[in-house]
Amino acid sequence: MRSQGTADLIANEIRARILDGTFASGEQINEVHLAARLQVSRGPVREAVQRLVQEGLLVAVRNRSTSVVQLGPDDIADVYQGRLAIEREAARVVLGRGREDVADALDEVVGAMSDSLARKTWAEVARTDLSFHQTIVDAAGSDRLSRMFSTLVAETLLCMHRFERIFDPPGEIIDQHQRLADLLRSGDVDAYMDEIDWHLRNSVIRLTQAHGAATI
Repeated sequence: MRSQGTADLIANEIRARILDGTFASGEQINEVHLAARLQVSRGPVREAVQRLVQEGLLVAVRNRSTSVVQLGPDDIADVYQGRLAIEREAARVVLGRGREDVADALDEVVGAMSDSLARKTWAEVARTDLSFHQTIVDAAGSDRLSRMFSTLVAETLLCMHRFERIFDPPGEIIDQHQRLADLLRSGDVDAYMDEIDWHLRNSVIRLTQAHGAATI
C-alpha cells in the first residue's frame, strides 16, 4: 500500500513536470535518474511511468527508454474529436435539468480567465480555459465522463504548451466562453451544440497552424 501511494505521488510529480514543460516533448525519462533524484526505489518509479504511458503522456519503445509524447496535427485533431464527443454528451445532460448553478460557476471561471488574460499568463489562460470545459463535464454527474475528460485535458495542455499564438484576441476569448455560458443558461440545445462544435474546431485550426509554424 505504501508503494502504491508512492507511485501515485511520483506519477503526479512527473505529470506536472510534463504539463508545465519542465519535461519537453520527446525528452527521454530515465527511471534510474528519477529514482535517485526523488530518493525512492525504482519500483514505484517504474509503476508511475507505466501509468503515464497508459494515459498517453509518455511513450515506451521496446528495449529503449521512455520519452514524453510528441503530438502532431493528427493527434491534435484526435484529442479534440474525443473532447467534442464528451462535451456534447455532458452538455446534453446538463441542458436537460437545472442549469443556473452551472452557468454561475462558468461566469466565475470566465472572470478568472479575464484576469489571466490581463496579466498575459498564458499557462494560466490555458488552465482556466480547460477548467471552464471541465466544469460542464463534471456537472453531468458521470464519474466516467469526468475521468475520460481529465485524460484529454492533460493531452490538450500538451497540445497548447508553448503556443501563445493559438489564442484568439483576448476580447474574443472572453466572448466565446461567455457565449457558451449564456447559451447553457438559456437552455437552447441546438444553439449550444453549434457553438461548441465551432469552438472546438476553431481550436484545432489554431493549434495545427501553431504546430506547423513551430516546425518550420
